[in-house]
Formats: sequence, C-alpha cells, structure tokens
Amino acid sequence: MTVAVLFARQDSVYKSLPGCDVFDIDRDARCYPGANPVVAHPLCRSWGRLRKFAKPRDDERDLAVFAVDQVRKYGGVLEHPLGSELWSFCDLPLPGRVDSFGGFTLGINQNWFGHRAEKKTLLYIVGVLPGNIPPVPFTLEYASHVIARNNRNKNYRPPLVSKSEREHTPPAFAEWLVDLAKRCGGAQ
Repeated sequence: MTVAVLFARQDSVYKSLPGCDVFDIDRDARCYPGANPVVAHPLCRSWGRLRKFAKPRDDERDLAVFAVDQVRKYGGVLEHPLGSELWSFCDLPLPGRVDSFGGFTLGINQNWFGHRAEKKTLLYIVGVLPGNIPPVPFTLEYASHVIARNNRNKNYRPPLVSKSEREHTPPAFAEWLVDLAKRCGGAQ
C-alpha cells in the first residue's frame, strides 16, 4: 500500500522509504489527488506555542486545516507539536476522546524514536482503533538535548538541537508513522 506524505521537507527521510508518495514544497500537497492514507506534517509555526513570533506565509494556516481534512477523508495521521492551537481550531479530540470521524489523539515524545530532544508531539489518527497502532517504543530516559531553553531552571542547561534537527523527522519515527498510516488505509 502506498502512503501519501504531505508537507514533507525537500530533504525528507520519507523520500528514502519504500511505498511513500512524498509531497514537499516543490510538489504542492494541495494537489494531492487522494485515495491513499496520509502522513501529514503541516507547518506548525503559525499554530505552535511560539506563533506570536512566527512570520508565516498568508496561506500557511490553511495548509494545516487542509491536512486535517485529508486525514479525515483518507485515513492516516497528522503530526503537530504539543500546544498546537490546531486542535481547538479544528475541534480535534483531546487524548482519551474520539471525534465523529473516528479520530483520536495520541501524545508521544520524539526522543522515543531517536530524536536527541524530547520534542513532545500530538498525533491525530483516523482509520484505526487505538489498540491496533504499531507498538510505541516508550522510554523514561532523558533526552540529551532540548528544542528551546527553559529559563525557570538556570542550573539545567542541556545543549540545543539545530533548527534543521528541530524540523527533521527521525528515521525510526518516519517508519513508524508510515506503518501507522498503512493500518489506517480505507478510512473513507
């Protein structure tokens, strides 16, 4: 089964994975013809906790709403940072709830999949029951790096990840998301 990866980086790890039809900035995801389950990574800077500092394109917020629609229509998963206001804007369910599309939200940390920072992430999933998702590699180990500094604890100063590393999807996480989307196929 083919999985459509929407809003990927140009240098995305998904381009090296079999069975992925990747839509990056050069291949506009809004042209996605449908039919296959999706892994959606819409830009988050206008939705996340630091949105007041962001300078998004005029149409950028619409891309995330489009991604939600594609997940609801074709099944799959949308990934966004914890604290994204996309959840309230699109009436996405909070963890422990299910929406009228059969969608649910799962919170994960990307360091469970090899990211050097914890990178708390929300996943909106449609097309599979929670008990049928791939195993999540949960760990209690601390991440070696951080996305941003927490000024509340001046004695705790782990290194920051680079901007590029903040944006890249760890290979193990990409593989897991593709496996998840394949299990979501046929949500229509």
